[in-house]
Amino acid sequence: MGQVRVLVGTSKGLFVLRSDDAREEWAVDGPHFGGWQAMHAKGSPADPGRIYSSTWTDWHGQVMQRSDDGGRSWEAVDNHFAYEGEAGTHQWYDGTPHPWDFKRVWHLEPSLDDADTVFAGVEDAALFKSTDGGASWTELSGLRRHSTGGIWQPGAGGLCLHTIVLDPSRPERIFVAISAAGAFRSDDGGETWAVITRGLRSEYIPDPEAEVGHCVHRIALHPANPERLYMQKHWDVCRSDDAGDLWTEVSEGLPSDFGFPIVVHAHEPDTVYVVPIKSDAEHYPPDGRLRVYRSRVGGGEWEALTNGLPQRDFYQNILRGAMGADTLDPCGIYFGTTGGQVYGSADGGDSWRCIAGHLPRVLSVEVQALS
Repeated sequence: MGQVRVLVGTSKGLFVLRSDDAREEWAVDGPHFGGWQAMHAKGSPADPGRIYSSTWTDWHGQVMQRSDDGGRSWEAVDNHFAYEGEAGTHQWYDGTPHPWDFKRVWHLEPSLDDADTVFAGVEDAALFKSTDGGASWTELSGLRRHSTGGIWQPGAGGLCLHTIVLDPSRPERIFVAISAAGAFRSDDGGETWAVITRGLRSEYIPDPEAEVGHCVHRIALHPANPERLYMQKHWDVCRSDDAGDLWTEVSEGLPSDFGFPIVVHAHEPDTVYVVPIKSDAEHYPPDGRLRVYRSRVGGGEWEALTNGLPQRDFYQNILRGAMGADTLDPCGIYFGTTGGQVYGSADGGDSWRCIAGHLPRVLSVEVQALS
């Protein structure tokens, strides 16, 4: 029997949940790095034993961790993230220039075919790459030096590069999302970048259709149709069918179009999941009811999935990186809450149950299905 591994980054360490492919009983291992914020952890598609994790505290700063045995033991690797050349400035909330300042790693994206290659998205927004298992890091500075970089401004969580998506059909293509600059695509391995925000509209910025300034919360794609992208934005769920060249809103049918995560079904490119919350000021589900919404037609038509989820007095949030899917059949969907619960569905969202409770605030959820 295979194994499913759920990596749960929390505000007080990393937890590793393990089950067999029946996904009925779960063992909880952790916390690893107790007391540290485990911002994100993700396993390598090329090596089931290799996992990378980003940990951070106010006191000690950023520490990168690597496991070669599936998360049972860890070693610290290089933590030197230096902006390349003259850093310059970006804009602050009030529009004044602010020096680029590295704070922490928000997202790790291992290469699809090389366990020693991994990308890191950081705050302040920049993209780094390691080709030696995290022993050294080089900035792909073409992104930060983009012609619009000087007018990027932080969102409420900081100027963070929080999403990295690799195109399995085109190894040189990379998508990233930055709060609150927008979305970008590189077709040459990170040397040069194009803004991919055409069609987005954000009423909360001075020019609702500006090139940059859109607060993109998450981007997802399906390997079988990598030209199609899904986006959860600060207001609006959107879809692109041409690798981000043009976006269309597909929020119709949701009780709120505000939320953070978005995930695609492992076997159905048209099936996508979101968790709406009430507003940008009230970060909890409408009516205090925890509902995952599923569309089987690429958005625009949605159904509420509630079986096994609390339908009263639920006032927690699901953060942008705190939802994932396994690759089993039927597909498993998982998410974690700011109240420390992890919910899982072994039937594509038709039914849910709490597979871990009483954890610290969940920051990220990543899933591996191992043969």
